[in-house]
Amino acid sequence: MGLFGAAGVVYKPVESIDLGPASNEFYLKANVKDICLVPGVKDHWDVVVIHIEKEQPHSQVDWKPDIDALIDVLVRLSARNRTFIYHDIFGTCKLYLVSNATLEESPMFVPLHPFVDLNEQQVEHIDSDASPSERVQWAINCLPLTSNKSPDDLKSSSFRRWTITDYSRAYSSAEITPLRVAEQFINALRESSTSALPMSFFINYDAEDILRQATESTLRYKRGDQKSALDGVPIAIKDEIDCSPYPTTGGTKWLHKVRHCTGDACCVMRLRSCGAIIVGKTNMHELGAGTSGINPTMGENFLVTTRNPYDPNKIAGGSSSGSAAVVSAGLCPVALGVDGGGHAVRTYLEHKVEKPAVRTYPEHKAEEPAVRFYKS
Repeated sequence: MGLFGAAGVVYKPVESIDLGPASNEFYLKANVKDICLVPGVKDHWDVVVIHIEKEQPHSQVDWKPDIDALIDVLVRLSARNRTFIYHDIFGTCKLYLVSNATLEESPMFVPLHPFVDLNEQQVEHIDSDASPSERVQWAINCLPLTSNKSPDDLKSSSFRRWTITDYSRAYSSAEITPLRVAEQFINALRESSTSALPMSFFINYDAEDILRQATESTLRYKRGDQKSALDGVPIAIKDEIDCSPYPTTGGTKWLHKVRHCTGDACCVMRLRSCGAIIVGKTNMHELGAGTSGINPTMGENFLVTTRNPYDPNKIAGGSSSGSAAVVSAGLCPVALGVDGGGHAVRTYLEHKVEKPAVRTYPEHKAEEPAVRFYKS
């Protein structure tokens, strides 16, 4: 493979390249043994010249001595805080090679090389082709058994934090209904929004839409055809995730005017397919560009920022302030947040909210990650 003046090379697909000991693939080799170091002022090294040798077969290239020598030189140069120009030389060569190359395969965008996952204990691997409801059931099976809470705990005088499994079991046994839960949720939300210290959990919610979803879920349980363990479970959505019928404001007064929400985001769509009750859009730091959660640009029915349920005189943090606080307050067992630079992780920890131990691995489709859940 030549450099300047040579015709553009045709790069073969990765699966057709032999990297074994008998490979005849050719590579550019840097002859770092011919490095020329030119002393400068006060014994500083100023120039590095590297000679590019002719192409050599893969099986004949002895990389280690050259790499060791090159590392030794670069370490000495870096230690003297000198700026050197070797990257300009390499950059020119790389640009030339790529610009004149013919690639027979399309860009991968995500790694598609064969991957063998570790055989970890107490880990369930969920098929990426499974439906949302199947994934929910798979995840529920990984959860430990918990003691059932009494429906009386939903009374305003003795409100307790219910989990997804608590709701699912209570619904299935007909001890309570999604409609009753929705009514209690709306009452609690209104109380937290009109008190002397407004909590400001939500930027937008629609009581009629919540009751409609709850009524449909209640009917499904009566017929015995509930969609999943999430059916009837109240779930809040951060206001930078598209969710009908609400505008996506991103915590601003202008974003929804220039970018209209035309439907549900994929995650919201799948929650709906599992029967979840979407209860509204939670408060957030403006555009998610901060960690305090303080937002003076919210709607006229709300004030400034989400308060901390553990101490209403303190802020909730951000940027997913409303999502963390509404779960911490016990109004929802689940809320969607968005993590940018660790914001969501820190906010959840501040409110003692658990962030599930879920990992995603792109396999065959970037939009269909494989998921694995850690058993408790």
